[in-house]
Amino acid sequence: MASSGIRALRGCRALLAPAKSSASSAVEVIKTTTSKQPKPKPKATAKPKPTKTAKATPSASTTEPKRASGIQKVSPISPQLQTFLGAPEASRSDAVKQIWSYIKLHNLQNPADKREIYCDEKLKGLFDGKDKVGFLEIGKLLFRHFIKTE
Repeated sequence: MASSGIRALRGCRALLAPAKSSASSAVEVIKTTTSKQPKPKPKATAKPKPTKTAKATPSASTTEPKRASGIQKVSPISPQLQTFLGAPEASRSDAVKQIWSYIKLHNLQNPADKREIYCDEKLKGLFDGKDKVGFLEIGKLLFRHFIKTE
């Protein structure tokens, strides 16, 4: 009967070990459990991949950098926007950035709804005389201030 008990507890050496101090038995358990871990297999050496040579095209090295397009393109602006920005030309993104900095500097956002902007006299001239505009309307209202050139 004792042998069947040993068979049932074959994997638990800590339970079959004679009672010793708890610290020394814990050390023995750690030693036995760590020694049975499988050893890591050595990694296969990676074969070096053939390097591809970059072909330099003469047209790529002699071309100028691409011009800005879309909202980054600098274009002439209306006299109203010129007085506000202080420049005869500007890109749409720069104009919106400067308008937002003006709005934040003069605290023109509605504190309850930050998406709403109160227009002072300078902004009323740009935004068709409106008292309030939404932040998504800024781009739409600035559209007419950019003179289209082709």
